[in-house]
Amino acid sequence: MTDMTIAITHAGFCTPLGIEPHTILQALLGGDTSHMVQRDHLLFGRSALVGEVSAELPAFPDGFAQYDCRNNALMLKALAAIASAVETAKQRYGTARIGVVIGTSTSGIAKGEQALKYHRQHGQFPDDYHYVQQELGSSALFLRDYLQLTGPAYTVSTACSSSAKVFASGQRLLNSGLCDMVIVGGVDSLSQLTLNGFDALESIADQRCNPFSLHRCGINIGEGAVLFTLERGTGPVMLAGCGESADAHHISAPHPQGDGAVNAMQQALTQAGLAANQIDYVNLHGTATQQNDTMESRAMLRVFGGTLPPCSSTKPLTGHTLGAAGALEAGFCWLLLSEFNHSNGLPLHCWDAEFDPELPALPLVSQDYQPKPLQHLMSNSFAFGGSNASLIFSRGLSHE
Repeated sequence: MTDMTIAITHAGFCTPLGIEPHTILQALLGGDTSHMVQRDHLLFGRSALVGEVSAELPAFPDGFAQYDCRNNALMLKALAAIASAVETAKQRYGTARIGVVIGTSTSGIAKGEQALKYHRQHGQFPDDYHYVQQELGSSALFLRDYLQLTGPAYTVSTACSSSAKVFASGQRLLNSGLCDMVIVGGVDSLSQLTLNGFDALESIADQRCNPFSLHRCGINIGEGAVLFTLERGTGPVMLAGCGESADAHHISAPHPQGDGAVNAMQQALTQAGLAANQIDYVNLHGTATQQNDTMESRAMLRVFGGTLPPCSSTKPLTGHTLGAAGALEAGFCWLLLSEFNHSNGLPLHCWDAEFDPELPALPLVSQDYQPKPLQHLMSNSFAFGGSNASLIFSRGLSHE
């Protein structure tokens, strides 16, 4: 069990599915894949199907030009929903007692791409370009400076598990007594570097990704930002358990039997004080690559055995948001346990329903799922280099 109970007291969203909790939840439960769009400027030589945020983003505030990039603008949009809670906490705890831990893998690299194009044409960088815009640590530093906080602030960048691991970081800051509130979350934005890098690995699908299908052929990329406030105590949604592992099997391929994934899930269960059969739903990493889906289905079978819970991948709805994926999918679990989910619905698994006979069959959520009360949910994030994270969220105090 954790040293102290930790509640997720507030959440803010900026996603391809929208920014309002009820809108996002409706898209999840309905399997709405219409937010995936074709874009011509990201891949060299062909268009790409991506999850792009369509919401209007805020103008950057005066005095913060060195942080001005789409990545941080996405985060500002998500911040709007929790900003008043942070201001209240500043008065209650003091600015030095509020920490910031953000996960990202792209930061503002798209700003750097634009600056390099300008440099090739003009022989110099544009006046509005600052290197800090693309530094990995800039998101956490910007948020700290913008909110006028003086507590710990740092970035976690472990590829696709980045913003799942921030929950464990926030948990440690609270349990150690260093902080009374920690703002955690993740943000990533679309960029050519990311898309073409994955394309070089032959991992980009030309059509909508198809997790766990016999015909799966790769990922779609997405973008977004989700922020949370963590505080000691109880609330409607609790951070019950965090598990982390680093199997270091290969720089880009997961351990074929999912050893690191199994370790992370088991750690999360142990910390939460739960048995595997108490988990009501698992948000799968589910990237739709050949190796990830093989590994993850095997790992699920090893952890849950004959008591496999309903599960689904939400990446066909949003794309794989990489460094933001852990926070985005944690946000989905938060919504499922929140007062917004009156029906106890679960996210549909959107695919062609063609099972791969080489994979253990998972109970993927379909239209005929019969809702049951939700108490404990798990979300998995597995990254390059075997940097794995598993989170468990639990229903806490009853909603008023």
